[in-house]
Amino acid sequence: MIEIEQLMYSHPAVREVAIVGVPDERLGERACACVVLREGALLTLADLMAYMAENAVAKNYWPERIEVLDALPKTPSGKVQKFRLREIVNSMK
Repeated sequence: MIEIEQLMYSHPAVREVAIVGVPDERLGERACACVVLREGALLTLADLMAYMAENAVAKNYWPERIEVLDALPKTPSGKVQKFRLREIVNSMK
């Protein structure tokens, strides 16, 4: 997923991004893109899918959900706390 996160950083609407797995009854887990947008920007799942297609990313690597957040939870050293993101995303169902 690191490659997909790096690609998403190049999207003009994205300021920060982290992809986490969220539980899924059928598949076990699905990818959710947690993004912080640039000021005034909008990004929908349809926009993200179009961007993935434009960049020739295989569909099995596309995030299947997007959550726009004000900020990503981080450690004092600045590393994204993905376990906290999973908790946040799971509480948004």
